[in-house]
Amino acid sequence: MSKSSSHITEENVYQEGADDILYYLDKMAEALILPGSGLDGLENLEELLAKAESGKSCLLLLEHYSNMDLSLFSYLVRKAGGRGEDITKAIIAIAGMKLNEHNPVVAAFASAYTRIVIYPSRSLMSLDPEKERAEIIRSNAINRAAMKTLNDLKSKGRPILLFPSGTRFRPGDPSTKRGVREIDSYIKSFDYLCFVAINGLVLHVGQGDMMDDPVSQDVVRLSVGPVVSCSEFRDKARAGDDEDKKQAVADAIMAELEQMHIEAEEKRKLLLK
Repeated sequence: MSKSSSHITEENVYQEGADDILYYLDKMAEALILPGSGLDGLENLEELLAKAESGKSCLLLLEHYSNMDLSLFSYLVRKAGGRGEDITKAIIAIAGMKLNEHNPVVAAFASAYTRIVIYPSRSLMSLDPEKERAEIIRSNAINRAAMKTLNDLKSKGRPILLFPSGTRFRPGDPSTKRGVREIDSYIKSFDYLCFVAINGLVLHVGQGDMMDDPVSQDVVRLSVGPVVSCSEFRDKARAGDDEDKKQAVADAIMAELEQMHIEAEEKRKLLLK
């Protein structure tokens, strides 16, 4: 069923979501989440969508624990009622090209959601020196096309969804929960944002291939923070004595998400009793 490309170029960075595949991702989410799962803060998402529809550029910044995060977000937002369906139809996710090129099954699942595909900077770090030059050229071409597409769409009623850590959190490796410096450029060029904390885990990062990640059932709660001015948040984050101002913004984002996560976990534990 999937028409997802297994090779990303500057010509195919925008990929429209496939509703026929979304059906199966919804069934997966439905099978894995337990009673008590849901979303808090739908009114904040509705306010963000209203700002996007008025022509403002809007971001959603999510914690990242597994390759089911986007599926859980999409499913639970729609189940929350209100303008949930409108919100999920409008959202465009920023996705690393690994989801397209690593495994055809992963690529098929990813194709359920509308995405702009990028070449993440992390992917260049472990390259063989002989391949590095060619891949740098390729990454620049892909990312230029992705940014052009992003700039064309972000003020047309399409909130952009990002995982600011750039990778899934791996227990025991705190570097995977640190925000990437590049996120500062997004904050600088957008008007408004909402933070989204994810509590509960149904897909666990394994030691090998992504297809080997083990699943479990859990109560999953999503918490959406209030709408925030990007410029005000960025100015506050850069106001300290940090030498690396870009990383200071990324760190401030992750600190906000972590605080939301801690507060939401206390509420979730009550549902588990």
